[in-house]
Amino acid sequence: MSDDHPKRGSKPKSFFQRFSALFDSEPETQEQLLEILHGARERGLIDDDALSMIEGALQVASLKARDLMVPRAQMDVVDIAQSPEEFIPFVMETNHSRFPVVEEGRDHVIGILLAKDLLHYYTEKDFDVRDNLRPAVFIPESKPLNVLLREFRESRNHMAIVVDEYGGVSGLITIEDVLEQIVGDIEDEHDYDEDEDNIIADRGGRFRVRALTEIEQFNEFFNVALSDEDADTIGGLVTSTLSRMPRRGDKIVLDSFEFEVLRADARQVHVLMVRPLTKEELELLQAKEDKEDN
Repeated sequence: MSDDHPKRGSKPKSFFQRFSALFDSEPETQEQLLEILHGARERGLIDDDALSMIEGALQVASLKARDLMVPRAQMDVVDIAQSPEEFIPFVMETNHSRFPVVEEGRDHVIGILLAKDLLHYYTEKDFDVRDNLRPAVFIPESKPLNVLLREFRESRNHMAIVVDEYGGVSGLITIEDVLEQIVGDIEDEHDYDEDEDNIIADRGGRFRVRALTEIEQFNEFFNVALSDEDADTIGGLVTSTLSRMPRRGDKIVLDSFEFEVLRADARQVHVLMVRPLTKEELELLQAKEDKEDN
């Protein structure tokens, strides 16, 4: 009689027992471990989402803060020299929940301003931005992401300022950035609930576009003719053009549009900000290309 079937009266093996059975020998490298995990998916022991999260967790352990941070030049900051009347429109436009506050340049971050704390401005006559700042957390570029995630959880901080070896500000990183490396894109109230919401008008004549939007739909919406020879989706087109995995803050120009990566993780781009270029901008770009060709 075959031993493949459980004996009468014996309890069926649990998921963990069946999963452990895959490890006939202990994997010696991460590559071997991933091969086993992919085999587990093929056997139906884990699904695609579980495999993706395990791969993301393994990757987080090998990444540093510098690999995921928003670069200094692309940080959205509030200048303490500005009055609330001056910077509140910027806060509303960017839709962030917290902002580094700087004084006399981006290398001097004096604290973190939570957007919700700005409500006090409308209720307090003597509102002072400095009095409403939270302490800023500074970390080195070399901080491992798995260590940073643990510190975020323990301290209940959601943002850290990344500094280089000389103490200058290199960028910033949030707990959401780290978590998205593990679980994928985390949707918020500014993301999309329906497939038909792939392209959403934003402020200033810009559009938030899901990376999975098909190029055909994009062309129909904007009445253009972007090529779909190398990719089927807008995210795929951006990736193909960059010839690498897009990172948040990346900007490229395709046809008559500027594409900026708003959300991306180690595996794919999720959301893009698309801005139609003006006639003057297109003429300047063409003049620059002509000059480079000559």
